[in-house]
Amino acid sequence: MSSNMASSGVAPSTQTQIDTLNSLLRGELSAVETYEIALGRLEEASASRSTLQLCRDSHQRRADLVAMEVQRVGGEPSAKSGPWGALMKIVEMGAAAFGEKLAIAALEEGEDKGLRDYREATHGLTGPTRTLLVRDVLPLQELTHRKMSQLKESYS
Repeated sequence: MSSNMASSGVAPSTQTQIDTLNSLLRGELSAVETYEIALGRLEEASASRSTLQLCRDSHQRRADLVAMEVQRVGGEPSAKSGPWGALMKIVEMGAAAFGEKLAIAALEEGEDKGLRDYREATHGLTGPTRTLLVRDVLPLQELTHRKMSQLKESYS
């Protein structure tokens, strides 16, 4: 029996799937937090507000979908955020100290990373989990990536 199975009681391939999904989930939780910070720093009248709200809501929907999939395959969903942490600091400082343009650029960079993460994850997953990511989650990530790229372009 492998150490993964011995320690968690879950088959290694299932554990790998859970680990991959939880990594994606942590990214989604971080994205939601980052968008919340950015929205808190924007002027109420900002033209960017509706796009940021749409992206935040989309990330929350993805977090919910991925968390449900972690549970479906027998895992415990991560409750803590992940790799957007450094971007959160840039957004937090950027919007206040350097303006909206820098915060938008940092958010767009986070969307780039999220898109790469999902595309990479789909190569290592199979069955219903891969189908969920390809059919339901990845298109949402592609949409928020596109929205933030367009918003970033509008500041150029």
